[in-house]
Amino acid sequence: MPLSKILLVDDDENIRTVALLSLEDDYLVEVATSGLAALELAAKNKPDLILLDVMMPGLDGKATFEKLQQRAELADIPVVFMTAKVQTHEIDFYLKLGAAGVITKPFDPMTLATDVQKIWETLSV
Repeated sequence: MPLSKILLVDDDENIRTVALLSLEDDYLVEVATSGLAALELAAKNKPDLILLDVMMPGLDGKATFEKLQQRAELADIPVVFMTAKVQTHEIDFYLKLGAAGVITKPFDPMTLATDVQKIWETLSV
């Protein structure tokens, strides 16, 4: 199944803008500014993939991910964490949680769509 719908979750307006510009030519992208908004939009629109910021006020990325996993209708949606915390043990932690992948911030806007597609392809094998 091709990747077509992405839910982008980030509290930083600049990151959202750059990521949206990077992805919108290839994918239908919905944007959420918080973990709570992400849970609502994911339930309503069932994205193929969620790009999830780790550090957000209120419901952070880890807590949002855990809440997604607790809901049967959302648990199968692959989640890719986006974070500036990219030491090996931190990346391993997110992958062991069940994340489909980790994208380093700051990401390269020119390769973000390709990076997301590569992660998606590893899931479809």
